[in-house]
Amino acid sequence: MINTLPLENYVKSNHDIKAINQWRSDVENQLQAYFDQGQSIREVILARSNLIDEALKFLWQHAELQTTNLGLFAVGGYGRREMLPYSDVDIMILSEQEISTEQEQLISTFISSLWDVGNFKPAISVRTIQDCVTQATNDLTVATALIEARLITGNAQLAKWPRRIVSQSWTDKTFFDAKMEEQAKRYAQHNHTESNLEPDIKNAPGGIRDINQIGWIAKRHFRVNRIYDLVHLGFISEFELSVLEEAECFLWEIRHYLHLMTKRDENRLLFDYQRDIAAIFGYERAEDQSANYPIEQFMKRYYRTAQQVTTLNEILLAYFNESVITPRLPDYERKIEEINENFKIVDGKLAVQHHKVFSENPSAILEIFYLLANRPNIEGIRARTLRLLTLSSKYIDQNFRDNPAHQALFMSIIRSPDRLYETMNAMKRYGVLGNYIPAFGQIMGLMQYDLFHIYTVDAHTLLLLRNLNRFKDPEFTKDFPVVSSVFQRLARRDIVYLAAIFHDIAKGRGGDHSELGASDAISFCRAHGLTERECNLVAWLVKNHLGMSVTAQKRDISDPDIVKLFAEKMGDMEHLDYLYVLTVADINATNPTLWNTWRASLMRQLYTHARDVIRSGLGRPVDYQMLIEDTKFEASELLVNDFSLFDVEKVWQELGDEYFLKESADEIAWHTRAILQHGDNASPLVLMRAHRKYAQDAVQIFIYTQDQPNLFATTVAILDRMNLDVQDARIITASTAFSLDTYVVLDRFGTLLTDPEREETVVEALVKALSQSDKYPGLMQRRIPRQLRHFDIENKVEITFNEALNQNMVEIATLDHPGLLAKVGGLFMMQGLDIHSAKIATLGERAEDIFYVTKKDSIPMTDEESQTFAAQLKAALDEASHQVCIQH
Repeated sequence: MINTLPLENYVKSNHDIKAINQWRSDVENQLQAYFDQGQSIREVILARSNLIDEALKFLWQHAELQTTNLGLFAVGGYGRREMLPYSDVDIMILSEQEISTEQEQLISTFISSLWDVGNFKPAISVRTIQDCVTQATNDLTVATALIEARLITGNAQLAKWPRRIVSQSWTDKTFFDAKMEEQAKRYAQHNHTESNLEPDIKNAPGGIRDINQIGWIAKRHFRVNRIYDLVHLGFISEFELSVLEEAECFLWEIRHYLHLMTKRDENRLLFDYQRDIAAIFGYERAEDQSANYPIEQFMKRYYRTAQQVTTLNEILLAYFNESVITPRLPDYERKIEEINENFKIVDGKLAVQHHKVFSENPSAILEIFYLLANRPNIEGIRARTLRLLTLSSKYIDQNFRDNPAHQALFMSIIRSPDRLYETMNAMKRYGVLGNYIPAFGQIMGLMQYDLFHIYTVDAHTLLLLRNLNRFKDPEFTKDFPVVSSVFQRLARRDIVYLAAIFHDIAKGRGGDHSELGASDAISFCRAHGLTERECNLVAWLVKNHLGMSVTAQKRDISDPDIVKLFAEKMGDMEHLDYLYVLTVADINATNPTLWNTWRASLMRQLYTHARDVIRSGLGRPVDYQMLIEDTKFEASELLVNDFSLFDVEKVWQELGDEYFLKESADEIAWHTRAILQHGDNASPLVLMRAHRKYAQDAVQIFIYTQDQPNLFATTVAILDRMNLDVQDARIITASTAFSLDTYVVLDRFGTLLTDPEREETVVEALVKALSQSDKYPGLMQRRIPRQLRHFDIENKVEITFNEALNQNMVEIATLDHPGLLAKVGGLFMMQGLDIHSAKIATLGERAEDIFYVTKKDSIPMTDEESQTFAAQLKAALDEASHQVCIQH
């Protein structure tokens, strides 16, 4: 029982209403003390609601409204007695008749007193019964509010009207359909997932609104005041109620702390608050755990709770539709199709023949999903059957998993031609997948505290399966032409599906998740009847699932040696094909907003080059001279109609072999044509075009100018100012001291090649900056994006010597932030280093960039110089990170 300071101790007379402000502040401190001492959040928010009732009753009397026949109602969350520290106080003044002038004056006094109190956030509506009828008929929000309306004080005869109005304005079906449509729109606003990185705990799937939704629909039909009353009516079980109440309390506690931290009605669990709230809930880390471990464990609890709520929301509302609404439709005629002794199809959905099906025949737990995957006419599973299924899934044990019949059923589901994603998602949601593969159960709700992995591990895994399955769909062939073709010729698609299930299954355990996952995969595959060769292929894919992505995004795949090393690791076309389709599906399922045609072209280029190497024979050494001659020949064919071969060769003889090894014939022809047309013009030449035909969102910028010490630093500084993000850079210095630079950039606005004025602005800015070789344009100061400020990335700098290129390879890993590349370019410039090429990879909040550099005259740094510069570069990155912390 919560006892708080009485209001009358503060208000000595009806004229002392501002004392309510101090009273409210004092009782809030009392409520917090009760909560800190272990009082349940349910009792605390109920007490707050009662205290607000007390204050409003006093103000109602103070305004002399007790002399009228008006009624004061609490609506919304306040109507449900669910008041958090900064919740709005939603109230309605209801009148049976039109409101008189005298009543309007009294109401005005009441409303003024509410604002005079100071710490209420009133949302007030004044309506007649007829107003309510009109508005409830046309506005679902008003109808929903009336269902929750609770009389605080005033005319008791009015208490019956709000729900009566809704009953008259909406039938069971129209109200249900409207609320379900509203929920679908709300889900769409949150990407139809519980696992957003910064979830809205009130409105997102699995949030408080999902629990409210059950209450609204049930209260409209059953005329009850509490969800608990639905237990006695058989609508909800004691177990389901306990799950909902536990989830509700957890969400209320989070919301309580969000209110206190922000001092407002905040419902978004932003990065800004996750670490502090995790600590409040008692999540800590051991010495061998990462700094983000407490956040990840707290969010894992949140995501699991949210999934429980969405599942119960789905089951209970489907049950209401199937048992209450549909049977009462005037033209309803039940349709039943018998399947076997376990199942039938009722109105398009699977249903058990009797309530003991799962207990008497445990194989039915998997059989139902086999039917779901292989019968396209089945729309889903009946709610009663889902209830039995979720309870039965808890009894899946090792004996169940070791049963050959069950193993065969599971593999039959994996090999189903259609609906694999939908079926596996249902198996996860209803508790079957996590119990059948316990390691999968461990990753359910597991998140990684970064901006790259935007889904929980389990959600990501199932999206990966969906992406793989889509590669056989003609609709997606145009977006993924090469990978779709490769996927459709795979001999065994179940191989890549199993690799998808296990590729991240060991995350969160510590150690190398690829190694641990490969071990899990081979054990599972052996138990499920795959041959030793097939088991090894699945395990190899799991172990190497990051290899192609890392090579394509972080290595110079125009280098024949890099491609040859990658092809040798593949060994044959089978391994290359399987890894290619797995990699593309994986990246798209990790963070689809980061997938673009530039990354697609990198994967495609690596795949096709590696394929050529494998087909020509892995044992054959790279014939560099032949590659150079072939590239020159292809490029000359593109130029021969416009220029003499003598003029072309004159340009080419100034360039080294590396240029012809790493640039394509198309790019060489583009450069050569531009240089010849530019002639003896001393001003810098700047051109741009779409990046070939494969990467429409990437822009190539070609710069031909006199070589200068600050060339790279100046260029990237200007590109940053122009809102262009560099992805790749290649700098070739001709023997005539001219530099040929090619940059691949992504445009933050996507208008560069369609807006001639903007294109001209970029070109003019580059020409002007490069013409003033003695001036460095400096860095443009920008605010660090809010989300980036919450990540503590360890700055790493590693400098190694590349003997083949006779260059130093500088690898950096740091927190990405505006102007990073320009800052790094400036550091190279001050050190007097020439950048020959750069590979830029931004993965969420993390930047992982590689630069190939030398000192002047193409002389590499010594080991001592490398160590000194690495220390200087790391110190500069540490200082930049410190500035981010200061902004935070």
